Amino acid sequence: MAGKSKGGRNKGKAQGTSQVVTVVPEVPAVTVVPEVPVTDGGDDAKPENGDVTEPATVEGGAPGVEKEPTDSAGETQAAKKPAEGEVHLYPVSVKTQSGEKLELQLSPGDSVIDVKQFLLDAPETCFYTCYDLILHTKDGSTHELEDYNEISEIADITAGDCSLEMVSGIYDERSIRSHLRRVRELLSLSSLHVSLSTSLALQQESAQGKSADTADSGKTANQELDGLNFMADSTGALINLLTSAPEEIKCVASIVFSSFNPPPSYRRLHGDLIYVDVMTLEGNKYCITGSSKSFYVNSSNGSILDPRPSKQVQEDNTLVGLLQKISAKFKKGFCEILDRKASAHPFENVQALLPVTSWLGPYPVPEHRRDAARTEDSVVLSYGTELIGMQRDWNEELQSCREFPHSNPQEKILRGRALYKVTCDFVDAAVKGAVGVINRCIPPINPTDPECFHMYVHNNIFFSFAMDSDYEQLSKDHKPDGQNGSGRGVIGSSDLGAKPNRNHADPSGIVNSKTEEPNGVLDNSSDASAEAQTVDSEQATYASANNDLKGTKAYQEADIPGLYNLAMAIIDYRGHRVVAQSIIPGILQGDKSDSLLYGSVDNGKKISWNESFHSKVVEAAKRLHVKEHVVLDGSGNPVKLAATVECKGIVGSDDRHYILDLMRVTPRDSNYIGLQHRFRVLRPELVASFIEAESVNKSSNQKVAGAPGESTGQLGTSVEGGVKSDESSVPRPDKSDEGSGPSPGTSDDSSAPGSAEHNDSNAEILFNPNVFTEYKLAGSPEEIEADEALVKKAGLYILDTVIPKFVQDLCSLDVSPMDGQTLTDVLHSNGINVRYLGKVAGMIKHLPHLWDLFSSEIIVRSAKHVVKEILRQCPDHDIGPAIAHFLNCFFGNIVAASTKGSVDGTNLKIQKGHEKIQNQKSTKGQKSSLSAASKNILPTFSHRTSDGVWSNIKEFAKHKYLFEVPDDARVGARRVAVLRNLCQKVGITIAARKYDLDATAPFQPSDILNLQPVVKHSVPACTDARNLMEAGKIRMAEGTLNEAYALFSEAFSLLQQITGPMHRDAANCCRYLAMVLYHAGDVPGAIVQQHRELIINERCLGLDHPDTAHSYGNMALFYHGLNQSELALRHMSRTLLLLSLASGPDHPDVAATLINVAMMYQDASNMSTALRYLQEALKKNERLLGPDHIQTAVCYHALAIAFSCMGAYKLSIQHETKTYDILVKQLGSDDSRTKDAENWLNTFKTREQQVIAQKQKGQQGTNPSANPIDLLKAHPGLAKAIKAAAKQSGDGSANVNRSLNAAVVGEGVRRVRGVDERAARATAEARKKAAARGLNVRGGPVPDYMANLSQILNLMDSAKSASATPATASTQAATGGQQSNGPTENGTAMDANRPSSKSGGHTPVGLGASLELKKQKSKQKS
Repeated sequence: MAGKSKGGRNKGKAQGTSQVVTVVPEVPAVTVVPEVPVTDGGDDAKPENGDVTEPATVEGGAPGVEKEPTDSAGETQAAKKPAEGEVHLYPVSVKTQSGEKLELQLSPGDSVIDVKQFLLDAPETCFYTCYDLILHTKDGSTHELEDYNEISEIADITAGDCSLEMVSGIYDERSIRSHLRRVRELLSLSSLHVSLSTSLALQQESAQGKSADTADSGKTANQELDGLNFMADSTGALINLLTSAPEEIKCVASIVFSSFNPPPSYRRLHGDLIYVDVMTLEGNKYCITGSSKSFYVNSSNGSILDPRPSKQVQEDNTLVGLLQKISAKFKKGFCEILDRKASAHPFENVQALLPVTSWLGPYPVPEHRRDAARTEDSVVLSYGTELIGMQRDWNEELQSCREFPHSNPQEKILRGRALYKVTCDFVDAAVKGAVGVINRCIPPINPTDPECFHMYVHNNIFFSFAMDSDYEQLSKDHKPDGQNGSGRGVIGSSDLGAKPNRNHADPSGIVNSKTEEPNGVLDNSSDASAEAQTVDSEQATYASANNDLKGTKAYQEADIPGLYNLAMAIIDYRGHRVVAQSIIPGILQGDKSDSLLYGSVDNGKKISWNESFHSKVVEAAKRLHVKEHVVLDGSGNPVKLAATVECKGIVGSDDRHYILDLMRVTPRDSNYIGLQHRFRVLRPELVASFIEAESVNKSSNQKVAGAPGESTGQLGTSVEGGVKSDESSVPRPDKSDEGSGPSPGTSDDSSAPGSAEHNDSNAEILFNPNVFTEYKLAGSPEEIEADEALVKKAGLYILDTVIPKFVQDLCSLDVSPMDGQTLTDVLHSNGINVRYLGKVAGMIKHLPHLWDLFSSEIIVRSAKHVVKEILRQCPDHDIGPAIAHFLNCFFGNIVAASTKGSVDGTNLKIQKGHEKIQNQKSTKGQKSSLSAASKNILPTFSHRTSDGVWSNIKEFAKHKYLFEVPDDARVGARRVAVLRNLCQKVGITIAARKYDLDATAPFQPSDILNLQPVVKHSVPACTDARNLMEAGKIRMAEGTLNEAYALFSEAFSLLQQITGPMHRDAANCCRYLAMVLYHAGDVPGAIVQQHRELIINERCLGLDHPDTAHSYGNMALFYHGLNQSELALRHMSRTLLLLSLASGPDHPDVAATLINVAMMYQDASNMSTALRYLQEALKKNERLLGPDHIQTAVCYHALAIAFSCMGAYKLSIQHETKTYDILVKQLGSDDSRTKDAENWLNTFKTREQQVIAQKQKGQQGTNPSANPIDLLKAHPGLAKAIKAAAKQSGDGSANVNRSLNAAVVGEGVRRVRGVDERAARATAEARKKAAARGLNVRGGPVPDYMANLSQILNLMDSAKSASATPATASTQAATGGQQSNGPTENGTAMDANRPSSKSGGHTPVGLGASLELKKQKSKQKS
């Protein structure tokens, strides 16, 4: 399909076009893959530059850009990649209803819906919603176009001379309401999400325009970035995160439905469909009739309808056209709105179907004004877009889409788009329904059952509750908050727990097996009977719901013809977890006795089996590495299965075969065996990794049993920066875990060798999912033992290989998570379950930023369960105060409620008014105990204290993560990064103001602005696009930029057509395209692509996601490559702000960003400021990573370059010596990077000798102060300052205790790009460039310890300028050919996979040499 304007698909609703794609961010963790360094490709880059260019239009430029957000990518891909069916675009003119003409670029494969979408995005035609399209061809024939036709089916537009005509259509009740909604959308700017980056670029553009006449434009670039100030106080930074919403442009005072509606029957016969009251900005009131043909002003006045047209007959076939005729101010304002939208980046107009929710809201809270249109929208939810009484059949839509043909690329795109759209719509509807269920707006279908077992059907979606069994078990064993005397057994109302096997007699329960009782909610009878009941029922727990969702995704991806899944979403809101599923046809009606074909509804007592169903499950099992095996049912009969016993195969009334309850698609985690760990299974990523490792071992003829030991043996010597500490710390947690944690311990080790040899003969590794369960397995003891041994081996693999390798990657910064979300994603992508957080945390204690990140993540996850329990008990009127009270307990110091120092007095006011209501309220899953409530005068949550909350958190962390929360954790948790993480996990929105987290009660109830649902879903991923991206990364690593560009462009084009641009994968494509263009030398084109990535990340991941921060960092480096220093620094300022919110100030990525900022100041000749940032980066790296880490060496090297720029070669030699020593220690003296450091050292020594020689020559000169040595003698205090500064940067131990308020909490997704490494490499480039340009050192505000040093550097600089020596010239000659380079790929700044230049007299290349330099070398060769 055409690469043109696939954005804005959301607007297609106005046409009722069900296939129009709306865009949605994919919430599930995307496995992020390491970006491959572009090691060699300089020679290729030059010739490709002509091919790989993007238009150098910076965003916010020409309004015409809006219509073609993806032209360049799409067209380049079309030109280069004929493989998947070439896409050629042909010009077709369009005549609008008003007679205007515009031109579209169309492809024969475009559908008529696509054409209407293009017209809906174009400013000239955006307000036409009801029209027919007529195609006029070259031979004079005309064709009326139907919505779902492709143009190629009707006429051949490739011949040229084709034109389209828009002909007014006939409105009906639905289309006229859609038209009115479209008008309201167009008149509002709320759908416009302007990125700060766009605003900065526009400001810069206008500032340059103003300063073009004055000669001051160069002065602004050196303004100091106040990064160091706000990095130390990130609570103040909250105010700066949210950008102000765009100011609304008023066109009309109001447009509302008239109270004359609905039209009387006699007027309907004349075509009246709707009446609208309009008040214009001129103050005139009009009553407008919307008829089937047009809109006109009627003669109604007062309260009597007069349907006749008014005397000045004003009529138009659109409402906008009519308003333009009757109001000049409307006409002017509407033009301004269209101009504003056109000036924005096209992606800023595209709506994300599942937008990310923000944890911060505006402060002060904006005024809430009257808005009749908003009221209508909220009261009449459907608003006419769906006929009343008509509900979507989600299951039929989903399964029909899965049955679409997908044999060729075009069919795959149509099928992918339809599946994506339906699934996103389902998730949206499920979230609204779940909120309705939890808010008690929807009645249950089984009202006589206990409340915790209620089930709901709304909008053809089935809803049931899942219980928080982990916390219930804990609250049962240890009553939470012993200080509240009521002793509520809350969470699942334990008195209601014993309702065993509710679903057994009724197969309809198959749809909703997650409605059974939770683990810890059974009656307090004997342990044996409680255990038996636990075994006997499906646990409706958080874990089973999560696993079911993962299993559903796995079967979706297997995509077996004839085997169907349900649409599914999990919604967490107000402390409850609701599972939403589409409904199997016929399951809620009629006789269900014969609907179960496969599996068991009674935990294996009776197991159904069907040949046809089994064959489909076997096919899926092969793709999922599940073994076909035999189990025994309750009567001892053998049954052959290729899935778990508890999964269920159902035939619906539509004769489709559905498979449900996929809680254990992957095998059990053998490190956690026992009934209480029933749903602790391995992750699919781990299974894939294990199988790959096993096949590698077999192919290399190694004894498999030896592999785990070998890999751990290698670990100690390969970890960069922490060799000794790792060797001692890595094995230790294994020993402790054997005693305190999972049960199997030593028995696993003894069985591993046997299993290895037994499986050697197997060509394919398949897991039996029913081992280590209560189900009886048939088959020989040897076979069962082999199956168990394989599962145990996979369990050992995670402990012995995966986790140590992960720790190694963390220590070497190959993986650098920043916050809770990115930590979770990177754990999952490595196949590590979150329950291993405590184990990994024990292995990285020697790295402060990682210890803080892991410990705070465990604390936040534990606190989430505590706050959810509080929310479950809260009546509606106490939610805000309860959240504020919990946050005060968590961050502040709340003592018993009877003391006056309690929250803030508001609780007392609230409780007086609501005491009675509180006693009568009941919330989901638990009834309030009247006797307990009558004892409590205050609301229940007010009994919580800080000590009680923290003891609960410690209990939970020990129970779930086997982690002892340290005693100082309460102080360490008082950070914005922890607050952000907690708010995001629970769905809390707080006011963006400065909080004093050290106060007793930092939060007021008025600070809590919203509580939003947190959603997990199974929206399908576009695997074809991901495969193309993988191929592109390989090409990029090989240096074939042309092919890489074509592959990334094709992937982006594919995503555009399937998901639309607002998708995380589309952002990744844009980032790779930016990298390729940058390395090919097209910096403006790289900025275009990088800006797209930034906008998508802001919209799909959040304003303060670490990936968004890295997007700003990359934008800064690209702008710096264009010498737009001020714009670059403004983006860097934003990067530092976002990193401080996500991770806190102490993180290696923050240090790397500080190096980048220093590079930019150095380039702008502001050396004193550059030194401040370099010193700060060095302090951070020494404190966080240790004095011997490679990143610390990067800082020393950066300082050495900076000092050399100022002629302070003694300091350069001192710092470069430290760089060299660290590299020798870490990499050995033969490594290319070590040799490069040696070359730099020699260069500095040579330059120092040149300066000394020059000084001796000029000894007879008349300016004694021109000699730096004389300066030192004349100012003895300055010599001390230099020594102090050198010690400041050199002595790691002096800096360790100088921690900025807190160590980082963040966590991070395995970032596809390491800003730390890339940035450092880029820094080296610009530093060399700065050295080549001759620098005027400008004094700036610096820390006290730098004051004297700044003075001497200024004196030295004045000395240099007083007598320009040949040494300066030689410096320029040595480094003059190098240019600043932007972001580089993964690998530290020292990472030089290229020969170092050792020719005498030239600056060594290795430390951060760029593609730019290599390109110049290739030019010289030619």
